[in-house]
Amino acid sequence: MKLICIGRNYTEHIKELENEKPSDPVVFLKPDTAILLKKQPFFIPDFSNDVHHEVEILVKINKVGKHIQKKFAHKYYDEIGLGIDFTARDLQKQLKEKGLPWEKAKSFDGAAVIGRWLNKNEFEDVNNLNFTLQKNEALVQQGNTSYMLWKIDEIIEYVSKYFTLKIGDIIFTGTPAGVGKVVANDKLIGCIEDKQLFSITVK
Repeated sequence: MKLICIGRNYTEHIKELENEKPSDPVVFLKPDTAILLKKQPFFIPDFSNDVHHEVEILVKINKVGKHIQKKFAHKYYDEIGLGIDFTARDLQKQLKEKGLPWEKAKSFDGAAVIGRWLNKNEFEDVNNLNFTLQKNEALVQQGNTSYMLWKIDEIIEYVSKYFTLKIGDIIFTGTPAGVGKVVANDKLIGCIEDKQLFSITVK
């Protein structure tokens, strides 16, 4: 399975990082080794002094598809989740300045938090989901999928032009504003609406 990640999908996050608004979705991949194992803490890697949290709505693909049309995209997932795309921001900045790929900053071991999954039918509209991240009981990120530049079905249509989607693949759909540094002993809790989907500690 693969983790397909969408960058720059919320306008306010684009502004806070002073990036240009893209004309197409920004896509990058994480390997399965990036997944933080269940009940394990997140260890800040020794090659970074500025790791940021980025909370994101996740989608799990349930059947194989290629060149999926937007009108059929809803048939390719049943479950919605929440996760964190941890980013070594200092390393990413160095790589971007040199025009190099981001993988070292985004795809290291433990850089992908995947919370528990919910059936999408639990929600009236997946394009109007509130989600939050708390750090040490303080609200640090909050978003709503209605503010995505590219909605879930549009993302599936776009990425399936380039990659065959397979059962178990997970799409990270982008983060809203409020990303920030994590330090040892931080506790991070992620929720969709009133449902807690993950709780992790930082070491």
